[in-house]
Amino acid sequence: MGERTVDWDAAAYDRVADPQEAWGREVMGRLGLAGDETVLDAGCGSGRLTRLLAERVPRGRVIGVDASESMVEYARSNLADLGDRIELRVGDLTELELAEPVDAVFSNATFHWILDHERLFGRLFAGLRPGGRLEAQCGGEGNVAEWKRAIEAAEGDERFAPHLRGMPASYNFASVDETRRRLERSGFDVERVWLENKRYAPPDAREFVRSVGLTKHLARLPERLRDAFVDAVLGKMARPLTLEYVRLNISARKPA
Repeated sequence: MGERTVDWDAAAYDRVADPQEAWGREVMGRLGLAGDETVLDAGCGSGRLTRLLAERVPRGRVIGVDASESMVEYARSNLADLGDRIELRVGDLTELELAEPVDAVFSNATFHWILDHERLFGRLFAGLRPGGRLEAQCGGEGNVAEWKRAIEAAEGDERFAPHLRGMPASYNFASVDETRRRLERSGFDVERVWLENKRYAPPDAREFVRSVGLTKHLARLPERLRDAFVDAVLGKMARPLTLEYVRLNISARKPA
């Protein structure tokens, strides 16, 4: 996935992840769980949605995987009361290996951070039992377009450019057609792939963008420049900050 993994501030992310939780509940509702399944939470983050998944499978279990060590540690501390019904691990989803296939894969706000969707879908397909479902949502084509332009403009500022020059792509906002093709090449029966517009105005804009949208940029900047970079990006956005999201939804199944 490119350069070294940049870890997240899990506690800060958990505080501001209200929209991700709300949208994730909608995706979760598409799974149609009976209550005894084993479900993979692909990109479990701080564990907010992992707990909700566990509540939906009281006779089953949830496996949560995330590339961020701090996210998994935070989730472990918050989900300890669920005992062995929850398994959490640090890992790259493009290298996913499961001891036993799962009944369903759920993912929210994760796939757009992974550049190689072909390999991602292949590993998820391998991890599903025949007939198992994949229900996911992530950033899609056109996602936060104004926000992206504000970041690109700030990257050109002479204060920040030497530190950010050569920075690899941070996200993959894929289209409906290319996503469908990649899923089909991986072996999935694709039921539906579609885009959905969402709007969110964070109550604390600075905390939200530091914790969600600028993590990888801030990790490359010296401490003395980080607040200035946040100011530069926010200064190019209308106030109050309103983010125009385009969510890519996936409903697919492994053939029985």
